[in-house]
Amino acid sequence: MDKLDVKILELLQQDGRMSNVDISENIHLSPPQCLRRVRVLEEQGVIRRYAALVAPSAVGLDVTAFVALSLDRAQFKQVREVESVIRAFPEIVECYTISGDFDYLLKVVSHDLKSLSHFLTDRLMQVPGVAGLRSMICLEEVKPLSGLPIKLDHH
Repeated sequence: MDKLDVKILELLQQDGRMSNVDISENIHLSPPQCLRRVRVLEEQGVIRRYAALVAPSAVGLDVTAFVALSLDRAQFKQVREVESVIRAFPEIVECYTISGDFDYLLKVVSHDLKSLSHFLTDRLMQVPGVAGLRSMICLEEVKPLSGLPIKLDHH
C-alpha cells in the first residue's frame, strides 16, 4: 500500500458512495488507474464491503448495550457453536473475543429496556455454553463508528 491507496481509503471511509471520477480528481490520478487500485483493495480484503450507516433511533432502536459474556468452562469445546448462534442474532451487531474476566464483548441494539431484558434473559442466556453476562447500557453515543486512522508506517 502506498500514499495513494491510503488517500483512497480515507475518501471511501468518509463517503462509500463517492464516484471513481471524484476519487480520481481528489488524488490526481486517472479514473482507470484509480478504479484498478480500488479493485485491488477490494480483492485483497482491505475494503471488506460497502454499507449504509443507519441511525439506530431512526429505525426504533433506542437502546444500545455492551454485554460482556462468559462461557461455561466445562463446555468450552462448544465455543464455535456459541459463536455461530451469536452471529445469527440480529440484535448483536458486533462481537469480539476479549481478554480478562469475560470471553466476549457484544454490542447489542434493542427497541427499549424491556425488549433488551427479554433478549438477554430469554434468548442469549439460554444459549448452551453461556455461563454469565454483564450488561452496560449506553447513555449517549459520543463518537459513532468512524473511519480507521490509516498510516503507511503501521509497524
